Amino acid sequence: MQAPVHHIVGYASIVRQRLLPIPGAVLARLNQKVNPNDVIAEASRGREHLLLNVAQALGVSPAAADRLIKCKAGDRLAANAEIAVGSGLFARRVLAPREGRVVLTGEGQVLMSVGETKIELRAGLSGTVIELIPNRGAVIQAVGALAQGVWGNGRIDTGAMVNLMEQPDSVLDAGRLDVSMRGMVILGGIVKDAETLKAAAEVAVRGLILSSLYPSLLPLAREMRYPIVLTEGFGPMPMNSAAYKLLSTNAKREVTVNAENRDRYSGSCPEVIIPLPVSAERQPPALRDVETFAPGIQVRMRRPPSAGMIGSITALKPGLTAFPSGLRAPAAEVKLENGETVIAPLINLEVIG
Repeated sequence: MQAPVHHIVGYASIVRQRLLPIPGAVLARLNQKVNPNDVIAEASRGREHLLLNVAQALGVSPAAADRLIKCKAGDRLAANAEIAVGSGLFARRVLAPREGRVVLTGEGQVLMSVGETKIELRAGLSGTVIELIPNRGAVIQAVGALAQGVWGNGRIDTGAMVNLMEQPDSVLDAGRLDVSMRGMVILGGIVKDAETLKAAAEVAVRGLILSSLYPSLLPLAREMRYPIVLTEGFGPMPMNSAAYKLLSTNAKREVTVNAENRDRYSGSCPEVIIPLPVSAERQPPALRDVETFAPGIQVRMRRPPSAGMIGSITALKPGLTAFPSGLRAPAAEVKLENGETVIAPLINLEVIG
C-alpha cells in the first residue's frame, strides 16, 4: 500500500512552483538565481468593478452604443476620459468616472476595473529558476533542509531562525519576546495565549514556527501579518522529535517560512525551508511524495492517542485488522520512540522522509 510522505529531511533537492493568483507578467528569467524576496512576477487587480450603461446614457440601442464606444478591453483610462459620444449638435458624452482599466465592452455597456492594486509574487526561497510558467510564475529549485507542517496562516517570509525551545514540549509566552528578535524567525513550541501572538507582532518577527496552538487562537493567528507554521496541530501538542532535531540544530541559519494553506489536491502544505550549500561530494536526493509501507520505515502517527509521535514499522499485519471502533482495515505494528508498540491502521500513518 502506498503511503503519503511527510517531509522532514536534512538535505534534499526542493522544487517549488510559485504562481500568481491571477494572470500577470513574469519578470524572472530562466536559470536566474533568486533570493526569497526577489519579485518574480506581478499583476494588477482591481478592488472594484463599475458597469457603465452607455446605451442608456446616450439614449440609443445597445447595438448603436457599441458602434459609439471608443475603448476596448485592456485599455487604461484616465478619470474623465471619453468613453463614447452621441450624435447631434448637443451630443451626450459618457466619461470614465474614475481612473481604471476596461475589462470588457458589449451590449451597449462597458465594465471597468478601478482602484487597482499591484500584486507582487516573491520567490519565497533561495534557488534557481528552472521553468517559466507564462503569465503566472515560475518553478524554482533549491537545495537544503525541509520540515513540513500541518497548518499555516497563508503568509510567507524569511529571516534568521532563533531557537526558544529547550525541549519538544516547550511553551512560548510573551515574556520571552523582546526587541532583539526584530526581523527574526522564532522557533517557539506551544502557544497558549493571544498575548504571545500580539507580542510577536509588536516585536515585528518574520515568522513563528510552533509545534501547536490552542484552538481559540485560530482566528487571531489568521489575522497576523507574519507567517505561522504549526508542525503538529491544535492543543498542547509537543513537536515531533524529527522536526525538533532538524530545526533546533539549524538555529541561526536563514530560513523561509512558507505558511501556505494545506491542499491535498495540489500537494501544497505549510513548510520551513533551510537553504544549504551544494556539496560537490554529495548530490541532493529528490523528494518523493509517496512511499510504500514496509518494515523498518520510519512513520509519524496522524491520529490520537499517539498523534505526532514518531515510530518504526516492525511488521505489516496480514489481511484486515479489527479495531475497537468496529473498523476493519490494513494495519501495521509500530514501535514508538517511547518503547511502546501499537497496532495502527495504515491510513493513520505517514512516512517520514
